[in-house]
Amino acid sequence: MRTDTDGIVLRQTKTSYNRTMVHLFTRRFGRISAGTSIGEKSKSKGAAALKPFTHGRYELFQGRETYNINYAEVLKSYYGLGEDVDKYMHAAYVLEFTAKALPEEMPAPALLDLLLEFLGILERRKKGLGTLVLAYQAKLLDMSGCGPSLDRCVICGEEKPAFGFSIPEGGIVCEECAAGVEKTGDSALIRCDKSGIVDVLKYLIDNPLQKLDNIALNEEMGTRLQKILREYAAHHLDISDIKSEKLV
Repeated sequence: MRTDTDGIVLRQTKTSYNRTMVHLFTRRFGRISAGTSIGEKSKSKGAAALKPFTHGRYELFQGRETYNINYAEVLKSYYGLGEDVDKYMHAAYVLEFTAKALPEEMPAPALLDLLLEFLGILERRKKGLGTLVLAYQAKLLDMSGCGPSLDRCVICGEEKPAFGFSIPEGGIVCEECAAGVEKTGDSALIRCDKSGIVDVLKYLIDNPLQKLDNIALNEEMGTRLQKILREYAAHHLDISDIKSEKLV
């Protein structure tokens, strides 16, 4: 069956017989892997559409268990990211993080739009790259349906001020429940009652990326929030062993 969709290239790998395996995040099919014989060194539009950080349109032949790219064209190339090492590393990390977060062949068009928005903002942003990445990660977790509970205690369910943040429990814990959690030792608790980190996390989730264009967290807040989000993603979405993580 022949079909087409737009999508973004997450990565590509070379296979035998001059073929390329392209890992795509598509609007219609979600994350898929598709083979193609379109040459990398070709001057055709199709070759340019197979490179990472490219938003393209892809004509696919869908078999029972495989996809093949018959034709591809560039809709938008975020080539500017490759001209700045820091931007390139942050973009590579986000693509790898996204790939690990997505189940195979499960459409997530809203998340695709978020990723495209992220790349567009990153391309023109001059500072606070880490803050933009944290906002994207927080939104991805929320949109995936397993985002942290930030409005009420995950233990008692009451709307009480946050005393700590529990990675395993999946959200904030009030002071009364925190005493019980720490006593049993069943859950590692990250203190957050005086740091304001919960309010920052809410703000990143609730506001569009465009509104965060000129916001940059200070180093201490950024480091703490990075630790929470990475540990949370590892526990709840099994996102770990990201090769580009140490570069951002």
